[in-house]
Amino acid sequence: MTRTLAVLAAVSTAAAQAPVVGEIDFYGLHKITPEHILSTLHLKAGDPLPPSKGDLEETLEKIPGVVMGRVEAVCCEGPQAALFIGIEERGAPHAVFRSQPAGEATLPQDLQDSYGQFVMAVQRAASRGETAEDLTAGHPVMADAEARAFSEGFISFAAGHLDQLRDVLRNSAEPDQRAIAAAVIGYAPNKKGTVDDLQYALQDPEESVRANAVRSLTAIAVLAARQPDLGIRISPTWFIEMLNSIVLSDRVESTKALLVLTDHGGEAVLRQIRERGLPALAEMARWKTPRYALPPFLLLGRVAGLAEAQIHRSWEKGDRETVIGKALGNPAGPARKK
Repeated sequence: MTRTLAVLAAVSTAAAQAPVVGEIDFYGLHKITPEHILSTLHLKAGDPLPPSKGDLEETLEKIPGVVMGRVEAVCCEGPQAALFIGIEERGAPHAVFRSQPAGEATLPQDLQDSYGQFVMAVQRAASRGETAEDLTAGHPVMADAEARAFSEGFISFAAGHLDQLRDVLRNSAEPDQRAIAAAVIGYAPNKKGTVDDLQYALQDPEESVRANAVRSLTAIAVLAARQPDLGIRISPTWFIEMLNSIVLSDRVESTKALLVLTDHGGEAVLRQIRERGLPALAEMARWKTPRYALPPFLLLGRVAGLAEAQIHRSWEKGDRETVIGKALGNPAGPARKK
């Protein structure tokens, strides 16, 4: 697995500018405080970026009551990298995933090569700030022409090899194979027929598989909202469970999916979020890194029953706590509108 901290350090060294810790955000904290964690790690904003993610995580896991620790660095504003520190406390809500499959199913080498080239094209586009994509067809269509050119090949393969994609997604022992399958199966013409496969993939033990499955389902959810006659139903249950994951991408991507599912009301989804996801969302909505805090904040505003314009005004004014308080049912917050 890529060691993000080491990569960021190498990039910054090449640029002759030492990386430093910028904002530090936390998740999974119930009894343990941020101050305790920072003291244990001997870490603060402005420090040089630690070279070893593994060492930090091992130190976190020595804190009494911590079952697992996770550190992710997110590049970069100037020389600063945002740092996300997650823990799983003993007895706290947490996401549970399936065990590793042991099958021998594989995808054709040409599809593997094509997907690798697609990922590189997306990365090049992102480096230029070109990250826009259109999800209205029920699968991602990148604005960048180079990345977009791969879509037709994925559509063609998924149409003709759906059973193979399903077999790999459920049974392959190779995480990279399952991750490709989770992305490409989303391009199948019959979107309704792939929902169960992708829901299964949300419980995969490998985070890259789950991330691709969430993205595929998010695109299908966009199509389902635009064309309700298709009868596509996407359960929010596993998205909500992933809000309690120790993996940052699980939390971030599942929040985006839940925003799509609640774009046009989605009261049943909001009810499930109230039952299972509020503490995690409130913690995320308080993150210091704005682009990561905004999606959970918007979702909490919907949970609170606020109009979209009101939610955005509160964000722009920096008044997060009023919205968070309403979502949590805090009596100190303003009265809810009927």
